[in-house]
Amino acid sequence: MKACRVVIADDHTMLRRGICQVIETKKGVSVVGEASDGIELLSLLTTLSADLVILDISMPRMRGIEAAREIKSAYPNIKILFLSMHKRKEYLYQAFSAGANGYLLKEDTDTQLLTALDTLLAGKVFLSSILLGNLPDILIDIFQKSANPGEEKLSPREAQVLKLVADGLANKDIANLLCISARTVEHHRAGIMKRLDLKTLADLIKYAIREGYTSEN
Repeated sequence: MKACRVVIADDHTMLRRGICQVIETKKGVSVVGEASDGIELLSLLTTLSADLVILDISMPRMRGIEAAREIKSAYPNIKILFLSMHKRKEYLYQAFSAGANGYLLKEDTDTQLLTALDTLLAGKVFLSSILLGNLPDILIDIFQKSANPGEEKLSPREAQVLKLVADGLANKDIANLLCISARTVEHHRAGIMKRLDLKTLADLIKYAIREGYTSEN
């Protein structure tokens, strides 16, 4: 049986180190890369081979949700385990809608991480035990929204722009960070507002906060 190659993405270095230490105790599993945000993670995956990605939902520059969608599109065989402090239903829905194979609460890392790895490697879905009661509702929501796709999802780039706007960055700063022009940033902002039927910047920020497009950890 070949070794399982794991990549970890979280903006907290100490947490990544702790996860590595736990994983190193498991035979047949090794950490082959680490990233501090979604953009760095996607870049890393172009240079190495991975079987499983462990990533946080809330990270700088690109959230784990958007990174997961990109991963599942480009590397459909990579399994994804979200690591998060969030217990609310909307975070679970976002994670599984993005293609998650598992959702582990950070408070359960010490006791359930190895179980989560075993579960995902066995081809099953893992969810922290305290959240199991929410899973049926989450699946129902996913099926309903799949059957009624009235709300269009944002593209990965639009999601990046929205997150940075919600974090308070000006168009020029967003442009510099994403290596695009300020005019392109404005175009994305206008497109997001039109698609979501939002009238003002305040409406846009409220939407971003409500849907989790912030750097809250």
